[in-house]
Amino acid sequence: MNEPKSFGNKLEHALESTLFKGRWLLAPFFLGLLFAVILLLIKFFKQLYVMTITAFNTANNDLLVGILTLVDTALLAGLLLIIIFSGYENFVSKLDIDNHRDRPAWMGKVGFSGLKIKLISAIVAISAVELLKVFISSELLSNEELAWKVGIHLTFVISGVLFSITDYINSKTHNH
Repeated sequence: MNEPKSFGNKLEHALESTLFKGRWLLAPFFLGLLFAVILLLIKFFKQLYVMTITAFNTANNDLLVGILTLVDTALLAGLLLIIIFSGYENFVSKLDIDNHRDRPAWMGKVGFSGLKIKLISAIVAISAVELLKVFISSELLSNEELAWKVGIHLTFVISGVLFSITDYINSKTHNH
């Protein structure tokens, strides 16, 4: 026997349905991040073009800093793609590309916890590249500026370790 739904139940269902559909409000954020990847691609090729033109007139240190800038840009673009795919699948909708031969192995398996770890790992890698660029470049930094850059990098590293430990502890506890 189906009991007729009361006004309160109908109102609750309508509210829950509206909230659930509201997840689609996140989709424009992920499209915006995809546009940011396109901007990074443009920056990447601009840097590559400048390096190509000046390769024979540039010191090795400057060329190495340029290459590290390309690596940095590629890491950031990869990070954005991880955020786009994982964020969309976790919060909006599943991507219907299960049988695509180019589908990354991690896709559909990265939860919010895994996304945090990947995010902090990418931030640490980007920070390390930036710090390496400072050491290699001919920039003269004061001891205070250098200490700040190293301190910020170490903060990212320690945060990553703490996130990993927290995630490990969480994986060993039983969910209530």
